[in-house]
Amino acid sequence: MRFFPAALLLFLTGLIHAKDRPNVLLICIDDLRPELNCYGVDYIHSPHIDRLAATGIRFDRHYVQAPTCGASRYALMTGKYGPSANDALFKRIEGVSSPTAPEWFRENGYITVSVGKVSHHPGGLGGPDWNNEAIIEMPNAWVRHPMPVGDWQHPRGAMHGLAHGEIRVNAKDMDLFQSEEGYDDIYPDGLITDTALEELNELAAASDTEPFFLAVGIIRPHLPFGAPAKYMKHYEGVELPPIPHSAKPEGKTTWHKSGEFMKYNRWGRDPNTDAEFADEVRRHYAACVTYADAQAGRLLNRLEELGLSGNTIVVLWGDHGWHLGEHAIWGKHALFEESLHSPLIVRYPGMPEPGAATNEIVETIDIFPTLADLAGLQAPDFPDGRSLRPLIEEKASGRPAISYYRNNLTTIRTDRYRMILHPDFVELYDHTTEAGETVNVAEANPEVVAELTALLKARRP
Repeated sequence: MRFFPAALLLFLTGLIHAKDRPNVLLICIDDLRPELNCYGVDYIHSPHIDRLAATGIRFDRHYVQAPTCGASRYALMTGKYGPSANDALFKRIEGVSSPTAPEWFRENGYITVSVGKVSHHPGGLGGPDWNNEAIIEMPNAWVRHPMPVGDWQHPRGAMHGLAHGEIRVNAKDMDLFQSEEGYDDIYPDGLITDTALEELNELAAASDTEPFFLAVGIIRPHLPFGAPAKYMKHYEGVELPPIPHSAKPEGKTTWHKSGEFMKYNRWGRDPNTDAEFADEVRRHYAACVTYADAQAGRLLNRLEELGLSGNTIVVLWGDHGWHLGEHAIWGKHALFEESLHSPLIVRYPGMPEPGAATNEIVETIDIFPTLADLAGLQAPDFPDGRSLRPLIEEKASGRPAISYYRNNLTTIRTDRYRMILHPDFVELYDHTTEAGETVNVAEANPEVVAELTALLKARRP
């Protein structure tokens, strides 16, 4: 009988275990509405995300925790309800009590890498230009977290960059939308994807002994709406459907003046009063979606080329929704459906019914425990979310979604209702009616308000 040295046995055991553990590819897309071809919006050109949906499961009612980037990404990374501010992950450092998702995977033997905008700041650093290596948004999370900036000089420049290195200084001097001829890398997301592909090549080479958790954050379709002209060509001459519920709501609501949108150079035009301009804005947003889809496609294609698709969990997630004129809002930052509803697609090895979809309500906080479950890791006991695996494999039920904004505003979404709780006021909307979130029925349904208020406070006191 031959005996192996203990170190060799340990190595071989680890090698077998590593091959059994799936990799993770998390694709985060900023300001992405569930307005994709695979979600039933026929005029949107999104072939790569559609292909992912055809081999995974599409969640038709996924809701984020906050209608703003930083707080939504806090929920993604921690699996917990949290602060509503954009600096939520920086604030977490002061009283951290549990690891983030990449920390959890790193502690369990994964190589963790992020590229682009995964936490609030692209690259995950603080400071005036978001490149101070002494200020880390998520300490201990990533083995490395590169952020290519090219001609945009720094991550802050890339975040709101237009073609060929144009940086936002004063938004009023930067065009709201743009479509320049050129390759994908004339806008920042092309560089982000180039770097992500390099990382994927390197991670693949080591994946036999160390599985990886790669998170890639694509900036578009975030403002300003800039994408290569080839993506705009899909929407030239396309007749767009009418904007539903385009009037400003009456009474007290979470409506706002679309300040983030309106501060850009709009050539003196207002989409709320200029239908032709509104359609121009919508077409440029759609072009940015198709540009983001192309970057996702490059990642998925490389995964296949490297022979990793069969052993990789893929999650595509939109960090929140975006109003395109609904409720006379152009942007996020409200607690209406359009701000909180975003796409979520999950694919994993051995999943049943590839190409399925579910109408069960799920939340962003569910993603961390789902990934841990699918990867076969010890289940973390600290998230407020829960694994979606029983919902996928056993047809378990979803549960109402909780969201919040500005610390004192909270909302709960059930199958039928959305209730928005103000300190001194309640909005209640019935989604079984054509009026949807335009007619407040709280006064006529006090028992529903009481029931949902109790449920909301039990879930997020």
